[in-house]
Amino acid sequence: MSLAFLFPGQGSQAVGMGSDLAEAFAPAREVFQEVDEALGQNLSRLMRDGPEDLLTLTENAQPALMAVSVAVMRTLEREFGVGVDRAAFVAGHSLGEYSALAAAGAISVADTARLLKLRGQAMQRAVPVGEGAMASLIGPKSDVALAEAAAAAGSAVGVCVVANDNNQGNVVISGAKAAVDLAIEKAKELGARAILLNVSAPFHCPLMQPAADEMAEALAGAVILAPRTPLVANVTARPTLDPEAIRRMLVEQVTGRVRWRESMLWLVEDGGVTRFAEAGAGKVLSGMAKRIAPDAEAVPLNAPADLEAFARSL
Repeated sequence: MSLAFLFPGQGSQAVGMGSDLAEAFAPAREVFQEVDEALGQNLSRLMRDGPEDLLTLTENAQPALMAVSVAVMRTLEREFGVGVDRAAFVAGHSLGEYSALAAAGAISVADTARLLKLRGQAMQRAVPVGEGAMASLIGPKSDVALAEAAAAAGSAVGVCVVANDNNQGNVVISGAKAAVDLAIEKAKELGARAILLNVSAPFHCPLMQPAADEMAEALAGAVILAPRTPLVANVTARPTLDPEAIRRMLVEQVTGRVRWRESMLWLVEDGGVTRFAEAGAGKVLSGMAKRIAPDAEAVPLNAPADLEAFARSL
């Protein structure tokens, strides 16, 4: 049985995430302390106690989600003897790619926390609040072709692109507010439902270029090693162990499409993966995995009991 670890992205955060791990396991507490020290911020208290609006801020949500994911992985390794190298591949959704790289030893936890804090701040700075938007196109007819047609219609009045190809029935568009509004109307004409997302900026579109430039500068000075397990990257939907390719693709993914459906299909069809374990907050990626690859097993690893059961099952 071939295994891949998945790492969730923004939107999976919730007040209280990671608290039971920290209470149960010293390795989880160590990760949260490392992140707090790296940021000079009591992020672990914000994760535990809220308030929710502060935790949801991009600059806090991104390092917080990474902290929970790495806490899961470090606990699995130290307490249950299950290291990241038990998996054939790792993959993370958007910011989750950083979590995957930290878990696989490619970037230190402290550096990852600082990079994600900057990434969140840079994304927020790139586009003034209210000028950009994202929308999820959902329903049986919602696929990449429909989303691209809707985005093309929106592009008549501004930037509008497909941002996240999550799975059949769930594709996200992103861009200037007026363009996304127009794209929503087109998507509805084509038979999809459309929901404006409650996000602070239009992620994964060309409007994020200022943030990509900031990340290029920051990543140029970051130490990136070959991961212990190959990373299936968002922008290529293919595996890599090359630190310089990873450095480049982390910049590209700020403005580029998250090719999640393609990544999952590659993992199953070419990578031979039959089991997915979602390390971190929530279970969004486990749900996507079951829709994309219904014959594969997908389990979320959130609570102490999840980790124990998963380790016993290997």
